[in-house]
Amino acid sequence: MASSEIEALTQALARLPGLGPRSARRAVLHLLKRRETALAPLLGALAAVNDRLATCSTCGNVDTADPCAICADPRRDARSLCVVEEVADLWALERSRLFPGRFHVLGGRLSALEGVRPEDLSIDALIRRLEAGGVEEVVLAMNATLEGQTTAHYLADRLERFPVRVTQLAHGLPVGGELDYLDEGTLAQALRARRPVS
Repeated sequence: MASSEIEALTQALARLPGLGPRSARRAVLHLLKRRETALAPLLGALAAVNDRLATCSTCGNVDTADPCAICADPRRDARSLCVVEEVADLWALERSRLFPGRFHVLGGRLSALEGVRPEDLSIDALIRRLEAGGVEEVVLAMNATLEGQTTAHYLADRLERFPVRVTQLAHGLPVGGELDYLDEGTLAQALRARRPVS
């Protein structure tokens, strides 16, 4: 039905989250029909990101510069540090535009079933950031899952020795929910109602 190159493109798109084989075929047909207005700009954007893609050495965010735009922004409040599991969670919180501080991406969450241990996450980098000083509050913005809450409690224990206020997002987030799928109103309420970790 299609050349091997077009079929390879369809298969590559079908591997993306939220796209199955049928949706991928529709996307490919759309791109092919609108080669100049859709395909060419998409290829250019993908090439530009591919050439400049970097992981921020400070917080773990994915951007086209190191440090990322958030860490490089002098208007951000360096006294507040929000710890998240994944880059998608950082982006979700950043979309709400309610957190004025900086971020730290763990790169996952503790999970005995999946074999994820503390040394598999960027917890040591977080500790180094706190040892450098200047942070007054650490917001633990873990997903409201069993593993997320286990990670939050583990971090709270590790951060006890620092003179910082440790808070977490307020409950009210749906149990089993993930930050990337929540609307801005829910995220806003959770950030406003954050409380100390007991």
